[in-house]
Amino acid sequence: THSHANAHTHANARTHTHTQTHIHKHTHKHTHHQLETAMGAAIENFGNRATALVVPRTRFSPVKTCADLLALRSDCYVLSDDGSISLSPQCDKPPVISLDDRYKLVDAFETLVPNGAPSLVACSRLKVKGLVEFARGCVFVGTVEVLNPSDECKTLPAGVYTDTTVEL
Repeated sequence: THSHANAHTHANARTHTHTQTHIHKHTHKHTHHQLETAMGAAIENFGNRATALVVPRTRFSPVKTCADLLALRSDCYVLSDDGSISLSPQCDKPPVISLDDRYKLVDAFETLVPNGAPSLVACSRLKVKGLVEFARGCVFVGTVEVLNPSDECKTLPAGVYTDTTVEL
């Protein structure tokens, strides 16, 4: 399987700008295209051989930010035998996650979770402010804030954090 992705900007008739991601996937028999864009701007990309598929929300977990990636890597999501990812049956909905602006890019995000993602299956909200590293075995329940006001990275020790604010 060969894949490549490119992103470009497309302006619609009203001159609003939309970001469009176009991913080509080549298999032994077919070429598949995945478009992510505003629907109005996407219509011009459909050829006469295109087929639209409706994907249920249970199978759709967009990852647009590192906060989304944190949820996806946690126990909020499960990988099924067929390779699809879905929300864990123990989770009504993914937690609302707010990460410090330092974690906007994946390289910086990786410094937050070098030991793996914390458990978020029982977490409703998580806020991380400052330079933090999660130790292996961190579990967040309810609404949790992790704050580090210093300029040096500090590690949040393993443990269960329930409806609390932790200042490192």
